[in-house]
Amino acid sequence: MLLMWSDLENNLMKIVLVILVLFIGSGVYCQSQSLPGQMVLIEGGSYLPLYSKNVQKTDVKSFYMDVYPVTNADYLAFVKSNPDWKKSVVKSVFADSNYLNQWKSDMIFDTNIANSPVVNVSWFAAKKYCECQGKRLPETAEWEIAARASKTRGDAAKDPEFNQWVLNWVTKPNPTTLPSIGSTFKNFYGVYDMHGLVWEWTYDFNSALTTGESRGNSSLDNNLFCGGGSFASNDINNYASFMRFALRSSIKAKYCLGNLGFRCVK
Repeated sequence: MLLMWSDLENNLMKIVLVILVLFIGSGVYCQSQSLPGQMVLIEGGSYLPLYSKNVQKTDVKSFYMDVYPVTNADYLAFVKSNPDWKKSVVKSVFADSNYLNQWKSDMIFDTNIANSPVVNVSWFAAKKYCECQGKRLPETAEWEIAARASKTRGDAAKDPEFNQWVLNWVTKPNPTTLPSIGSTFKNFYGVYDMHGLVWEWTYDFNSALTTGESRGNSSLDNNLFCGGGSFASNDINNYASFMRFALRSSIKAKYCLGNLGFRCVK
């Protein structure tokens, strides 16, 4: 009887070890600085992708979103806890040579950008950061619903004044030093900087950009690459959406751009 119990214990230990190896090897495991981060509730709704018909509307459930984009200081804490994401050692398959180009070294950047949105981070890096906070990157539909809110309205997609404000931003050159988070208005939900500082990654960035008809496949879903400056983009009068569409068509998951950051949801 004792022998049988001993064998059972050994088998259970082997199973636990296998599970741990698979869990760590899967890339889910990471060291987190456990910073809670401020989040607000975004009410769900319907989202219509660019160049899509009404029958392709997506219903989005309510979710929580970070009030601010991730900053350089936030990302530094992540890198300290997860050294595989240092700029000197990150694998080229996960980030191109522009990764954290604004930082002087693995752990040093000018103090004047500490509270500015982190940029020059790839989709892989942004995704891992969010996972280490117990969060995730927003889906495009989620990002768009939050982004179409003005100061006073949850859906300002048809507001000419709001559209013009966003267009004015996306047509300006990028400043040498990005302003600090919170520099733009707080929208209806309590979220800052959805427009006015940087473009932002979304989870479903790598969806097809060509129409289904152009490839003989009407099932292709033309989701968006990254968030930033475009809501109600099925409206051909919204020039900002076409500018963003051009950006999406040229980026890949490993690309790191000086005007592309991110924030998390859950």
